[in-house]
Amino acid sequence: MRIRATVAAVSGALALSALTVPVSQASNPSFALTRANAAPVISKVVVNSGKPIVLGTTATKKVTVSVTASHSSGIEDALSYIWRGRDSNPNLYGFGFHPDGERAKCKAANATTSTCTLTITVDPGYLWNTNATTWRVYASAWGKDGNFTENDRFSSVRFQRLSRLTVNASPEPVKKGRTITVTGKLDRANWDTRKYAGYASQSVKLQFRKKNSSTYTTVKTVKSSNTGTLKTTVKAVEDGYWRWSFAGTTSTPAVNATGDFVDVK
Repeated sequence: MRIRATVAAVSGALALSALTVPVSQASNPSFALTRANAAPVISKVVVNSGKPIVLGTTATKKVTVSVTASHSSGIEDALSYIWRGRDSNPNLYGFGFHPDGERAKCKAANATTSTCTLTITVDPGYLWNTNATTWRVYASAWGKDGNFTENDRFSSVRFQRLSRLTVNASPEPVKKGRTITVTGKLDRANWDTRKYAGYASQSVKLQFRKKNSSTYTTVKTVKSSNTGTLKTTVKAVEDGYWRWSFAGTTSTPAVNATGDFVDVK
C-alpha cells in the first residue's frame, strides 16, 4: 500500500503528499494579511488535550483541536491542521491531516477573544513507522472585519504507535516459598505492515500488589526478547497481583498489563 500517501481524502481527513500546503510563505511562518487594523493574534492551540496522538494498526482516531485567538473586531473563524514535511524554499511540501467539515465552532470568551474547536480524523492507514515522531501544527484565525493571520509552525504534537502488554503468573494457586514463573509480551503497532509486532530489547518492570493494597511495587526489571516476550521467576510469599509495567519511549506510549492474581497457600 505504498501508494496510499498520495490519496486525497479519507474519512473526512485530508492527506497531503508532495503538495504545497499553507498559503503563507515558508520563509515567514507568521506572515499575516492585514487591512486597516492589525491582524488577529493566536494565543494558544491545543491538540488532543495536550497529549500524544496514539494509533493502532487500523482504527481511526478523532482528535480535537482548539484555537484561541483575539482581534479588536472579534473572531469569525479559525483553522488548524497537523502536518509533516520539509522546507523547499519558497514552498513547503509534506502531508498531514485536515479538519472534518468546513468551519470551526467558535465560542466567545468576550468581545475580542474566542476559542474555536475543530475535529480531525487521523487514519493510521496513511502512516509509516517513521511517522511516530513530532508533527507540526498549523494555525490561522480570521477577524470579523476580514483580517487574517496564520502560522505554519505554531506548535507541535507527537504521534505514537499503540503498545500492548500481557502477563501470566503461574502456577495458581502455589505453596508459599515455591517458585512463580511470570511471563508476558510487549508489542506495538507496526504501521508498515498493519499488524502488531514484539517490541524488542525494552526494559520492563515486574511489579507486585498485595491482595488488600492499591499500590504496585517494582520487584525487578527484565529486558524483552527479540520477539517482545518476557519471562522471569520469583518466590511466592503472599496473595497478590503480578503485572508488567512499561515506561514507554518517544515513539511508543507507556502501558501496564492487567494484574494477574496468584493465591499463595
